[in-house]
Order: sequence, then C-alpha cells, then structure tokens
Amino acid sequence: MELTSPPNLAPGTLRIIPLGGLGEIGRNMTVFELDDQILIVDCGVLFPEETQPGVDLILPDLSYLEDKLDRVVALVLTHGHEDHIGGVPYLLRMRSDIPILGSKLTLALVEAKLKEHRISPLTHTVSEGMTEKLGPFEAEFVAVNHSIPDSLAVILRSEAGTVLATGDFKMDQLPLDGRVTDLRAFARVGEEGLDLFMVDSTNADVPGFTPLEREIGPVIETVIARTRGKVVVASFASHVHRVQQVIDAAVANGRQVAFVGRSMVKNMTIASDLGYLRIPDGAVVDLEDTDTMPDDRVVFMSTGSQGEPMAVLARIANRDHRIAIGESDTVLLASSLIPGNENAVYRVIDGLTKLGANVVHKGNAKVHVSGHSAAGELLYCYNILKPKNVLPIHGEFRHLTANAKLAVQTGVPAERALVIEDGTVVDLRDSVARVVGRVRCDMLYVDGKAVGKITEEDLKDRRILAAEGFISIFAVVDRETGKVVEGPEIRARAYAEEDHVFDDILPAIESALADAARDGVRDSYQLQQVIRRTVGGWVAKAHRRKPMIIPIVVYSSRPA
Repeated sequence: MELTSPPNLAPGTLRIIPLGGLGEIGRNMTVFELDDQILIVDCGVLFPEETQPGVDLILPDLSYLEDKLDRVVALVLTHGHEDHIGGVPYLLRMRSDIPILGSKLTLALVEAKLKEHRISPLTHTVSEGMTEKLGPFEAEFVAVNHSIPDSLAVILRSEAGTVLATGDFKMDQLPLDGRVTDLRAFARVGEEGLDLFMVDSTNADVPGFTPLEREIGPVIETVIARTRGKVVVASFASHVHRVQQVIDAAVANGRQVAFVGRSMVKNMTIASDLGYLRIPDGAVVDLEDTDTMPDDRVVFMSTGSQGEPMAVLARIANRDHRIAIGESDTVLLASSLIPGNENAVYRVIDGLTKLGANVVHKGNAKVHVSGHSAAGELLYCYNILKPKNVLPIHGEFRHLTANAKLAVQTGVPAERALVIEDGTVVDLRDSVARVVGRVRCDMLYVDGKAVGKITEEDLKDRRILAAEGFISIFAVVDRETGKVVEGPEIRARAYAEEDHVFDDILPAIESALADAARDGVRDSYQLQQVIRRTVGGWVAKAHRRKPMIIPIVVYSSRPA
C-alpha cells in the first residue's frame, strides 16, 4: 500500500520516524516527536557501495528536520561506531547548539570528529543508571554489551508510553571489560509495561547465541605465534576490545604493536587516554620505528578490514604503502563482512595472497565474533520484556523480518510487529503502535565538500561512464538552412574502440540532421536529441553498448 503524508500529530501521541538504519546496515537515526518537541537518537553514516562511485559517505535524510530544528531538545548517542555517530557533524552544521548526550568514550570520539569540522558541541556525559529530563521525555540509560565499550540502550518514558531502544547490543556473559547487558533493567521496564521495543536486528536471522568475545584472544595469539615474519591485523578502527586482544597477544609473543591508519591512531589514542585500552609500557611503537625492527618483532594494527580502496590494507595489497608484505608474513582480518562489502574484501584478500601472505579471515579461522545479538538472545529479551509493540531496527530487510518473526513466536501479535522502511511514520498512543504515513527519506550523499547535491541521476551517469564509456559528437549547423557546415566529429573515451569505427555512422547523422532541417527544426536541443537517438541506436545494434552520448550542436551564419 502506498503511504501518504502523515496527519498532524495529535496531543499526547508519540511519533517515531526512522530516518536511517532500516533496510541497510548504517546511517542509523530515529526521530521521536511529542507535543511539538523532538528527541533524536543516533545520527550515523552509511559507507558507499561500488554502485555509488565518487560518494564518500551517505547520511540520513536530514530534510525532515530543516524547519524543525528549534524544536530539537537533544541528540542521544547509543555508542561510538560510525554508523551511529558519523552524521553528527552534518546535523550540527544545521544547528550547532543541539545538546548531545552519550557515554564518556562515545562523546570523546564525537568531539574529536567535530573538532575536525571546527564545531564546538554542547555535550553532556551520561552513564548506565542515570536518568535525564529531555523536554517531554525522561531518558534512562542502560548498559549494553557491544563490540565497543561504553555502549548504552535508552528507555524513553513519556505521557504517550514507554519505549526501549537498544542501539547495537549482544548478551556476552563473559565480556572482556566485565560490562554485561543489564537484563535486570530490562526486566524492570518489562514489569512496568513496555509499549514499544525498538531492537537491533543485525543477527536476527542467525540461530543460537553469539559466541564469547574472549574465545577470539587465543586464536589471535596462535596466529601470531606461528608467523615467522610480519603480522598485519586489520579491524574496525573503533573495536577497542579487538585491539586489546591483539596487544596482549603481541606482548605474549615478544612483539610490539604499531597503529596504522589515521582513524586507528586517533581512536586508540582516545581509548588509551580514557583508560578503555590498557597498553603495557613499551608495547606500542610509532610506524616510523618499525623500519629498523626485525619482521618477527612487530604487529601492525591497521584499518581496511572492509576492503575500502583508500584504507591501509588495500594500499598494502596494491603495493602502495610503506608496509611491504611477502612470504612468511601473515595478514589477519579480525572483523565480519558488512553486507555489500564482500567483493571489495575478497579483492584485497586475493591481492595479499598473490603477494605471498598467509591471509587469515573469518572464512577460514575463528578470528571474529559479532557485536550483535543472535536469535537466541533476542528471544530471551522478548520473554523478559513482554513488549506490547515491536519495531525491529538496524538491519537489512531480511534481518528486520526475521526479528519480527521472533517477536511473534514469543506472543507479540503479528500486527504489532512492524517491519517498516526509512521514512515510515509510526504513532504510539494508548499502547498501540500504528503506521500512519510516510515522509520523504532519500539517500543524502556526501561527495567531497558537496552534501546533498549529488542525485541518483548523477550516480547513474557515473555508472554509465564507468561501465560503458563516453561518446561526444560535435557538429556546426547553419542557422538559416539547418545544414551541417562542419563535422560531425566523433570522439570516444573509455570505449575500447578506435575513433575510426564511427566512420560508418557519420552519413546517418548527416542524413538525420538534413531530415530535421527539412522539417523546419532549428532548435539546438532538438537537433542534439536527433544526434543522440541516431548514434545511440547504431551503437546498441553494432556494438551492444550503451555509452553516455553527449551531442554538441553550434550554429554558424556562414553560408552552407
């Protein structure tokens, strides 16, 4: 059913609008609106795929907030991953004094990011067990376990009901930092009565339970111990727990660690300064110092685990980095594959293998566990909370659907388990959540300094250029008679054909222009369309290609 614009918000009704994170792994952002005031939870980015050439980042569609910024009471951040905080600078460009609430580590990462954008934020540090009054909302913060320290879920209480938004979480019962997901707090809110459960869906289609994080440490240590040469470990630049395991394994094997990659250096410096990363004296060295170190005495901790073309690991694979990899060296990818990144990651793996490295990854060794709850953990949550309504978040459509099915299995009515898309508007009133409409919610592309100026049509043009090439046709036409007085000249780029192959189509272009002239066509745009149709039809038939065709027609007053 096609959704229309939502009705005006009734007093005492809570409106929930996900602007990102539904149907994708990234750009998580949800707007909560009550009594003409707005609370935002998370503001992340999505990283582009191969079908989005030239794009640096993808933001939630912030256009919904453009005329409502003065009504925003706060931005609450659940944790410090880029898909939850990466969009904050772009939101604060619209209004720089929006209060930001988050844990100590989360805010430190955000503040470092905002400093690069020359934005001085208004921040407030919160921790588990704290409650804050935010306009018409009372926000209680709950400890949850994830692949980055200091993660929080948030309980939002208001006259419209109670909502629990988990952020990203899992239920590791033996976490490395001893900080478990607070199921006692979940149970308390369940006893009070939970009107809406907004729950992480990333691993909802994975049976059972997510393995323990501490099981990975011995595997990493074994990989390092068996390597005679260099070791390169690639992970997310925010995965403090994994970096800690690598440091511990390196020290145990008489090696020192060098952080490689700007974001890795920055984030680990912050984590160390705040006490979330424990670095023994002398365990970490600068990258420059490794030039004179024996190969079997160093571990490089790098970025690029998702195959990003400009990240450290891809540059190593392309021999475009100071770290040279060869036989007797090991590269360990200590991360999972984000959907959509598979081809890029395997290209990097192939490149490293071609250089002679032993590449260890999740496909051939247990070197990573997820930071998200699997189906068994989600079932526990549903049974503890007994929510009246469920809104699966954070996941592609198959993840959201699997999560909703789990909710129904535990007794949630099927019509109360809402599988929706970004921009869908849900109203909560009298303990019932209903879909009431939809707001505009497009991809907001960041391309260099341009934000939101790149459209799907632009990306389509870029894909055509990349895949099919470019043909330009230049012709000078007499304005009075419409006859061609110079040209047409054809040039092709990225077409893998010599220019002379177009000699056969030149008479057809001249004939088509002559026919148009006889019909009285003098408008340059119409003549360009004539050329485009003529060349396009010939290229498709003769070469089975669909290149970008740019005809240029200029007028001359010179007699034909």
